[in-house]
Amino acid sequence: MIQVFITGGTFDKEYNFITGELYFKDTHLKEMFERGRCTLDIDIKTLMMVDSLEMTEDDRQIIVHNCRKSASKHILLTHGTDKMVETATVLAAAEIPDKTIVLTGAMVPYAFGTSSDGFFNLGSALAFSQTLSPGVYVVMNGRYFDWDNVRKNRMTGNFEEIKNQ
Repeated sequence: MIQVFITGGTFDKEYNFITGELYFKDTHLKEMFERGRCTLDIDIKTLMMVDSLEMTEDDRQIIVHNCRKSASKHILLTHGTDKMVETATVLAAAEIPDKTIVLTGAMVPYAFGTSSDGFFNLGSALAFSQTLSPGVYVVMNGRYFDWDNVRKNRMTGNFEEIKNQ
């Protein structure tokens, strides 16, 4: 089984046509797995629906706690991209043994349709969560990165390796 934890982020945001603001309503993950014709055994649990810029250390400890107590060895975590690396760092420091923990997100909300990278990132993260060795990883743009060798390039909006540049 693959445990999926939802924390919010752009992935699950909706657009308010009146105010022009983005907001949270419900997760799109179940719909996305159905649309992708996913046949894997997946357990989806919403931990929180927050923008990662507003995520607190208490929120991160909730994530750590749930990863620790999960019976699954494969964990996929949806997360906002702005603070994804910070959460990955906290998870790695927590030293959760024998589990592969993959964080992914989207630069454009899934609700925006074909312009969103969310569907692609979710599929990539699902595959990587099953194949990578135990550890903590960030999966974006079709690539996986070790938790301590990744950053969000704020000029391009892509994730990239820190070392070897």
